Amino acid sequence: MKRFDFIGPKVYWFAFSLLIIFAGVVGYFVKGAEFGIEFKGGTSFNLVFEKPVASVEDVRAVLARAGYKDSIVQKVETRKNQFIIRTVSVTKEEEEAIKDRLDKAFGIAEEVSVKTVSPTWGSQITRSALISLLIAVGLILAYVTIRLDFKMAVVSVVALIHDVLVTLAIYILVGREITPATVAAILTLLGYSLYDSIVVFHRINENAKQIGKRTFAQMANDSIHQIFMRWVNTLVTTLIPIIGIFFFGGETLKDFAFALLVGVASGGYSSLFIAAPLYSLWKETEPYYANLKKKFGTVAA
Repeated sequence: MKRFDFIGPKVYWFAFSLLIIFAGVVGYFVKGAEFGIEFKGGTSFNLVFEKPVASVEDVRAVLARAGYKDSIVQKVETRKNQFIIRTVSVTKEEEEAIKDRLDKAFGIAEEVSVKTVSPTWGSQITRSALISLLIAVGLILAYVTIRLDFKMAVVSVVALIHDVLVTLAIYILVGREITPATVAAILTLLGYSLYDSIVVFHRINENAKQIGKRTFAQMANDSIHQIFMRWVNTLVTTLIPIIGIFFFGGETLKDFAFALLVGVASGGYSSLFIAAPLYSLWKETEPYYANLKKKFGTVAA
């Protein structure tokens, strides 16, 4: 029975990823990205009401009468009558006036949090995240080059960028809010994605020493099959707790868990369907492996 070919249909794998990223780019220019209050600036109210509230429209109507018709209202699904309200930045007096209006309409049972954030705080987070990412990329290039191969290092970085872009694209497409927790999750998932790629590359590197009568692509495909169950076990055991956090961890952890969920899935996919095929494509431009390709064909065993 012929085994699944991870390397041969690489054009389809690349096209699939590019389609998601392109859809995210289109979505960004058509409807924009939903950035959290930390990036846009404004005031956020996290309140629990005494009286039952039928819908977010009821809360929005009260805010509109107070002069804040563009406020964003979100119901917290994990707790009854809890709402998160985001408005433009307001003064302490305006904040008290808004709470007074809401208290008269629904009764405020608990004030979980009220915070006003300047947009410069979000830009500082973004700048720090980009600096961290650049430092990480530099260290990855150096480490993987010394430990394995320069081409593997470059492809590993490409896979990391792929995972970040896919995660951001899905965030934009589903309309989920991008918060500092999202940034933290994206930086966290880079380690997982890199680990997955290194496992594949290490096996390819070992098998390349005894390539035999195979093309590089065939050898790489055999290498993936040798570590496939390890890849499955790692992916599943990583996703299970993240799924648990997403569904049962409460509203404050959902942004972090969602980014990890998408990023880990993307990282697992990229290690087998992006990094390995891309590396094989690059290696087969070398004279030795190009000759093997001419001699033994291009179909994976």
